[in-house]
Amino acid sequence: MAKTDSRILDSSLKKGELSSIYYLFGADVTGVERMTKKIIKAAVGDNADFALTKLNGRRLDLSELYDLVGQFPMMSEYNCILINDYNCEKPYEDMRGKSADDVTKKLLEILKDIPRQTVVIFNVTGFEIKVQRDYKSGQNIIKDKNKKLADFAAKNGVLCEFPMKTSAELSKLIASKVSARGGLISIENGKELAEMCLCDELVIENEIEKLCAYANGREIDRGMIHELVHAQNDTTVYNLANAVASLNAQAAFEAIDELNVDSENRSVVLYAITSAFLDLYRAACAKKCGVTPEKTASDFDYGKRTFLVKNAFRDSSRMSIERLRQCIVILRDTTLKLNTAPSDPRVAVEQAVTKMLNLSDKRVRR
Repeated sequence: MAKTDSRILDSSLKKGELSSIYYLFGADVTGVERMTKKIIKAAVGDNADFALTKLNGRRLDLSELYDLVGQFPMMSEYNCILINDYNCEKPYEDMRGKSADDVTKKLLEILKDIPRQTVVIFNVTGFEIKVQRDYKSGQNIIKDKNKKLADFAAKNGVLCEFPMKTSAELSKLIASKVSARGGLISIENGKELAEMCLCDELVIENEIEKLCAYANGREIDRGMIHELVHAQNDTTVYNLANAVASLNAQAAFEAIDELNVDSENRSVVLYAITSAFLDLYRAACAKKCGVTPEKTASDFDYGKRTFLVKNAFRDSSRMSIERLRQCIVILRDTTLKLNTAPSDPRVAVEQAVTKMLNLSDKRVRR
């Protein structure tokens, strides 16, 4: 099947089409885990206790794997082997006296002759594989040493990437999950819920349970979402950045209240605020140069946080590049101030926001 997407792979499994090797990875870890379960189910049915062997990729014993690949299945048509988090960059925690390329080469030798009765699944859920967008093919290309194993899987079986779902995609999934629980939520409110949870499906699932229990069959509206769902810090920080961009002082200081800046978290909060403005600055510069959000996310290795780049592209038009640059300078000076002299971090952040709100394009233009 070579490289494919989750929909085609799901369809092939429903038809009973199985390959000898699978390589599943991507920012959508929940999607990787969900597809892994489907492949196992298609291979061994309800006999996973007998026909499934789980191996830790970080401590993979190649001699053991060689024996497992050749063994016959028990109480199932297939012998299924799941290898989680094998990393071609660093196959073992202790690499002294070992070469990563040599270890992977031995692994591929074992995988060259997988017998008909064996299905081997590699899935990555515990680390991020670096990818870069290839605009000629329209696909993501793995940039690190894991490309060797992924290409082998594409040639001899199935390679499938699970990119992070957008808030628009998740809004439909949210509506479906709420409906299955006897509730109702609009697509617009589902999208807002997804963005408040930073498109993390595990967080979203928990929030859906809470909202459905509270609504008790009523429609989940925006008021319920804001009352019950605690926005992730990144979301609050972006609300602050957008408030500054819109010159909305009230919203900006409400966001500061939510962040609750103190001496314990000042570094984390300032880093997050600065990162939000850097996202906007990169987006503004990229748009000016005709660069797409996808290319920008790839160039700066956003990985799972590609969603933030798309939001920055949407919101960066509210501020000029000059204003954004000055905001970053103000935040830099605030960080230096807090790191070099005793200061109240809450007051320092409020002063920085006030300075940013008082900026105008006319004042900063050179």
